[in-house]
Amino acid sequence: MQNIAAYLLLQIGGNASPSAADIKKLLSTVGIEADPARVDALLAEVNGKSIDELIAAGSSKLASVPSGGAGGAAPAAAAGGAAPAAAAEEKKEEKVEEKEESDDDMGFGLFD
Repeated sequence: MQNIAAYLLLQIGGNASPSAADIKKLLSTVGIEADPARVDALLAEVNGKSIDELIAAGSSKLASVPSGGAGGAAPAAAAGGAAPAAAAEEKKEEKVEEKEESDDDMGFGLFD
């Protein structure tokens, strides 16, 4: 992520085609040692592509990622076969809780 941020900062700063040395130099100014393999991989991916195209492609990919609202349902759906078992366990737990609640009051209230 830091390599991408450095690449974008260099482009915004006017360097239309930042090199690996440019990225390493920028990262070193804030005390980060750049991983040469990751910098080279980033440059290979963005070679010949405009940032606008890359951002548009990334935005379309992010649009398909579910977010918000259904946070609890997603893990259950991803579990596949485990979902029915989890539902059965929840039903059993609900029954146990009802019995515990009725046993706790023992026929009289605390503040009666």
